[in-house]
Amino acid sequence: MPIVVMFLLIALPVLLSWPLGWYMSRVLSDGWGTRMVKLTGGGVAAKEQEWKQYIVSMLVCNAVMFVAVILMLALQQSLPLNPDGKGVLEASLIFNTAASFVTNTNLQHYSGEVSMSYFSQMFALMWLQFVSAATGISCLAALSRALSGRTLIGNFYRDLLRSVFLILMPLSVMVALLLVLGGVPMTFEGSAVARTLEGATQTIARGPVAAMIAIKQLGTNGGGYFGPNSTHPFENPSFLTNSIELASIPLIAMASVWMFGRITGRMRHASVIFAVMLLMLLLKAGFAQYLESAPTAAFNGLPIAASANLEGKELRFGPGTSAAWVALTTATSNGSVNCMHDSLNPLTGLVPLAGMWLNVVFGGVGVGFINMFIFIIVGVFICGMMVGRTPEYCARKVETHEMKLALLALLVHPLLILVGTAVFASTPWGAATVLNKGAHGFTEILYEFTSAAANNGSGFEGLGDNTVPWNVATGIVMLLGRYLPIVLPLAIAGSLAAKKAVPETTGTLRIDTPLFAFVILGSVLLIGALLFMPVAVLGPVADALTTSIH
Repeated sequence: MPIVVMFLLIALPVLLSWPLGWYMSRVLSDGWGTRMVKLTGGGVAAKEQEWKQYIVSMLVCNAVMFVAVILMLALQQSLPLNPDGKGVLEASLIFNTAASFVTNTNLQHYSGEVSMSYFSQMFALMWLQFVSAATGISCLAALSRALSGRTLIGNFYRDLLRSVFLILMPLSVMVALLLVLGGVPMTFEGSAVARTLEGATQTIARGPVAAMIAIKQLGTNGGGYFGPNSTHPFENPSFLTNSIELASIPLIAMASVWMFGRITGRMRHASVIFAVMLLMLLLKAGFAQYLESAPTAAFNGLPIAASANLEGKELRFGPGTSAAWVALTTATSNGSVNCMHDSLNPLTGLVPLAGMWLNVVFGGVGVGFINMFIFIIVGVFICGMMVGRTPEYCARKVETHEMKLALLALLVHPLLILVGTAVFASTPWGAATVLNKGAHGFTEILYEFTSAAANNGSGFEGLGDNTVPWNVATGIVMLLGRYLPIVLPLAIAGSLAAKKAVPETTGTLRIDTPLFAFVILGSVLLIGALLFMPVAVLGPVADALTTSIH
């Protein structure tokens, strides 16, 4: 039964993604919201931009948001909406948190209810959850226009405003209302003080939780209002809210594929890509469910009944839904958690790592498809070389310039992960902060850099990561891991758009066939295995072998 429920929860966003993808393409293709854009964006949102101007606007806008949030966090003790008197934050934590939320990562080296005021939660962090997700949607829309042959690919500020006000906000309001009905708090009152049956006094944190949880899931953000994230009963009170949040996690990321198909006019091509992504997601979810059904090795030799691994699980919903959450949250770069990833069986821990290493299984809103675009370009190039023909994609020739950019974009992700892991695993910066020694401790370090580079934000935990080295290093990795994989693909798309369209012939590789689906799938799996198999063996695989021996 759990596996049936898991696949039903995946089927719901699959079905909803089709009409949502149509709506998103209309919002970002037609004149919807023109009056709103004129009122809020003014003349700066009216001018059409080519790809270089679009990238500059995106980077400048995100830099301003980054600085603004640093200032808000640094001054939170003096700002309003602080009924519980939250104090000063440490400087490296401010940098890390601002970098985390502006990049749609939401990696949290703090507990929100302990460290953040209501003002910081809403006007700094939740605001970034909207605009960072909108940045990803906007950049995908721009890439789609370029691949349709347009050299003027829209206007970043206009796309950002439409994405926030016409896509993310309406969906978030609907989901937030459902969560409030399900028991998620939404209040500006301070912490509640209660007296227990034993006569002790207990302080219970609360706040405007429902609003943040809605955009946290829909925007593939993942940052929790509370430290325990979606395991906290105020973030996730019931099976109903658990199902709503699970369905929300991949919804916009799935719809982004259909949006691409409609903007480019290549719906059959989009269907092929969607099918490949869905297959990889189902495989991830199935493996997670199967591997986590084995008992934890911690109980080996103890006189207790064998059962599925319940350690670190959300026991209200069972290990089945926890396995589904593990698969979805790391397939979509969401990063929210409803179980302790550190307590997963060793090979189950490989499932979320693989999702973040590949980073194309729907991925973050907008940027997941942009990451897949790189693998598509590489796959097309390989196929073209195999038959001795200049590769083509969307009726444009893929030549040396595009391949140099594609390979650079492909190598950024593993470089950030592997270099960071090597440095911290071999120095006290990382080795002194792990809870477990050996292969499991190595996996804790590997997971943190993987999560940061993939802009995921989930934690393996068991890691004392709120230190200056961890805050600075992962902050830099998050910034580089966010913007380079956006800038380089947009440069490729802009280069392709400037070329003359070539007619399709019998020798052209069709991009809307089952054969092309195998090309994409093979490219992703083969390249991913070549890049990350060694660290997989050193981490989760070695951990599994060690625990089985003991």
